[in-house]
Amino acid sequence: MKSLLSLLMLTTPAMALANGVVLTSTVFVEKDVTDAQGRKAVVLEEPNVVTPGDRLVFLLNYRNTDQRPAADFVVTNPMPAAVAYQGTADGGAEVSIDGGRSWGQLGTLKITEAGGTVRGARPEDVTHIRWALKQAIPSGSVGKLSFRGIVR
Repeated sequence: MKSLLSLLMLTTPAMALANGVVLTSTVFVEKDVTDAQGRKAVVLEEPNVVTPGDRLVFLLNYRNTDQRPAADFVVTNPMPAAVAYQGTADGGAEVSIDGGRSWGQLGTLKITEAGGTVRGARPEDVTHIRWALKQAIPSGSVGKLSFRGIVR
């Protein structure tokens, strides 16, 4: 499974720069733990090995390093093929099920299957996620975006 982890890291760029905005990404495995007193909690851990069924959280941190606000900032992230999309924290992202050619909310997208049957798109059909930030990012400001997935 080490190669799967490498694949995950390659599909989420470590750092990108656009319009003066630095974008860094990290991937975590979400685990349920129980402490010595029997209290349950959910923790995020760096993945050493991932296996089918593991819940992943992808964090995209951004920072405007430019002197000017960054307007019309759009972040597009491919969904790793080995991971089934499970949503975003803010719900403000659009998704693509066709490699980024068209976009919309998952509940509005349709898939035409080989026999011509049309069905609603499902989370596992998502190929890309896109956030179009409505507000300009002020100089020096930071923020984060996130999405979840399950290893197939």
